Amino acid sequence: MRVWISFDMEGVAGIVDWDQCRVGSGAPYALGRALLQDEVNAAIDGALEGGATEVVLNDSHGRMSNLDPRAISGGARYIAGRHKPLHMMEGLDDRFDAIFFVAYHGAISGRASVLSHSYNPEVYTAARLNGELVGESGINALVAQHHGVPIVLVTGDVATQEDTRPFAPEAERVVTKESITRFCANNLHPAESCRQIRLGARTAMQRVAAGWPSVPPIGQPARLDLEVRQADQARWAALARGVSRTGERSVRIESDSESLLEIYESFMAVNQLVAAVSGV
Repeated sequence: MRVWISFDMEGVAGIVDWDQCRVGSGAPYALGRALLQDEVNAAIDGALEGGATEVVLNDSHGRMSNLDPRAISGGARYIAGRHKPLHMMEGLDDRFDAIFFVAYHGAISGRASVLSHSYNPEVYTAARLNGELVGESGINALVAQHHGVPIVLVTGDVATQEDTRPFAPEAERVVTKESITRFCANNLHPAESCRQIRLGARTAMQRVAAGWPSVPPIGQPARLDLEVRQADQARWAALARGVSRTGERSVRIESDSESLLEIYESFMAVNQLVAAVSGV
């Protein structure tokens, strides 16, 4: 069985501050990076114990080179570096049997979630898929469903678990912390978080081997509505394929061919374009 892992950083037990997630912030980032490496390795180890024969990691946070490659468990392959065409979902295709979302966080406009945002906190104030509020996990589910690969493990805070439930109702879930505010959480001890992640990953793969239940499909024709901070951002976003302006600070992404992947690709184009013209 082949497993593809997208890992972020804000959902790690013990991480509650931007400096723990940002390259160049010295000791706080060094600690955050070490905590992340341990949780990712726990997911790899559990996957292999559960029957996985190959694991591919896609670094999905910041500059996307947050791990020490020498310290990655189990001989997993590591997709690292910026400017990935499919960003947090780079490397996924229909040859995989399972997806893990590790160290994910909640949506910017949702319930309390540590360091919540939806892709770019300087651009997006809300995202809705078919009218329902989503965060990064919901947007990323477009690619998962396009390839027909189930999301079988989700790790992160309570809000993250609720955000992913519509797209991964049967997933194994590890709650690494309970967010109190956007910058405060009641965290598991890192060792306990890793223990639970390893167990969750092992159980998830054992369930995949036994036959994973079908996933509720994203309704078609799908639409992704985005609210942005500035009118200029909406203006530039509307230049991308499949994007129309729906208000002074809002746009909608649709696909003429009802392709979920096409919607995600258009969102990636918007993401890069708007970030560039906004200087963020």
